[in-house]
Amino acid sequence: MEAVLSKYILTLYVTGTSPRTRVAIDNLNRICKQELDGRYELEIVDVLEHPQRAEDERILATPTLIKQLPPPLRRVIGDLSDKNKVLLGLEVHSDMHTSPSSSSTSNGAPQPEVS
Repeated sequence: MEAVLSKYILTLYVTGTSPRTRVAIDNLNRICKQELDGRYELEIVDVLEHPQRAEDERILATPTLIKQLPPPLRRVIGDLSDKNKVLLGLEVHSDMHTSPSSSSTSNGAPQPEVS
């Protein structure tokens, strides 16, 4: 039950107002609204306006999404267009994308389906 109640603290690092930046922001907003249902705080940081912060966080490519809470800290790089990869990268567990027939180990590794 604890995972259901967790609030996600997310920071998206982008570069300016490029089309890639807009796509990443739109994709992330859509995923958060669908999967996190108001249980998140999102900050968008433009590395052109805040280069020191980007350097402190060791941002090497943009867009980069960092999940600070709940632990562990996780990073997802790219335009965030693949919802399942974003959810997997952030360790967000959703009933919507997990089928009852799939299972995983305690470390999140998928197990083969048994028929």
